[in-house]
Amino acid sequence: MIYLDNAASTPPAPEALAALADAARAHFANPASAHGAGAAAARALEAARAEVAAGLDAEPAEIVFTSGGTEADALGVLGAARAARGRHLVVTALEHPAVMRSAEALAAEGYALDVVPPGPDGVVSAEAVVTAVRPDTAVVAVMLVQNELGTLQPVADIARRLDERLPRPRRPHLHVDAVQAFGLLRLRPRALGADSVALSAHKLHGPRGAGALWLRAGARLWPLATGGGQERGLRGGTENLPALVGFGRAVTLARAALEAGAAAAIAARRDRLEAAALAAVPGARLTVAGAPRAPHIASLAFPGLPAEPLLHALEARGVYASAGSACASKTAGPSPALKAIGLDDRTGVLRLSLSRDTTDADVDGAAVALAAAAAEIAAGLPRR
Repeated sequence: MIYLDNAASTPPAPEALAALADAARAHFANPASAHGAGAAAARALEAARAEVAAGLDAEPAEIVFTSGGTEADALGVLGAARAARGRHLVVTALEHPAVMRSAEALAAEGYALDVVPPGPDGVVSAEAVVTAVRPDTAVVAVMLVQNELGTLQPVADIARRLDERLPRPRRPHLHVDAVQAFGLLRLRPRALGADSVALSAHKLHGPRGAGALWLRAGARLWPLATGGGQERGLRGGTENLPALVGFGRAVTLARAALEAGAAAAIAARRDRLEAAALAAVPGARLTVAGAPRAPHIASLAFPGLPAEPLLHALEARGVYASAGSACASKTAGPSPALKAIGLDDRTGVLRLSLSRDTTDADVDGAAVALAAAAAEIAAGLPRR
């Protein structure tokens, strides 16, 4: 099997799984309990928090643990909006559904919503985002790495312009979905100028069921769920300690890999894959070009070829990827991000996403399989 769907979920690192299993065995007590076993569980939880914070060059007190990136996005958008006086939101058309559905839920409650479109290169204009901001804007949401295209969004520039236009505390809350960035790029939320940043464990070789929201000191949120006062009262419910311990270990491993040059190695393999695929499949092209990108995502467009049959033809050859097309494979209707950049309905798009475990042999084998799959699908199409 050649696994190239790492933007959807990465294989958990053995060290992260071992840390999870050890914590499940040793720290079954509730971290909120006053006895010694509870105190030991609480220490393990705080050690995991410190590991995640270290991966961000942040303070442990800035980390709010969640069940994953979706909950972190919801807390960053819904929680910030409901804690603010304003009732206006600005989001980009490139946002993940975790952000977009939260914004739409607020719109159903009566909030005004402006959606900023990207350019054809898959990047939003910082000026366009800031221009959409009003005196009553509560939240601005801009993702750092677009999950289908891999393009980097100008978050730091947007934050700087917001500061110039509306200095804190009048500045709206800037929420950043960094799920596709953490573990693959050096991520420092304070340097970005963000107020909250969503993270997910299973995108960097950690376990599912664990995530976090980095929250700027002084930023205000309303909790999505109340309960026993866990996570500074921002997320009620007993923490999933084993998964969070595995998350912390995965962050430590990812940071070491980045320091050893993993990002450059992944980007080189992505470029090798793209070059081989474009040379092997007539008419294939990069979905977007000319914009800075994260190292791990290759988005390839195939004019005239439907994405879903192409995806299944690849799977039949042992290559696992994902489709992003004007007719998405598992949802009704078009991909909003691909529509936003002006992609036509007859162009199939595949996302092939790498990790630090991807090898040269994986890349070369995938290119060969893609050429054969594209030829098979093209041969079965009606002649025009």
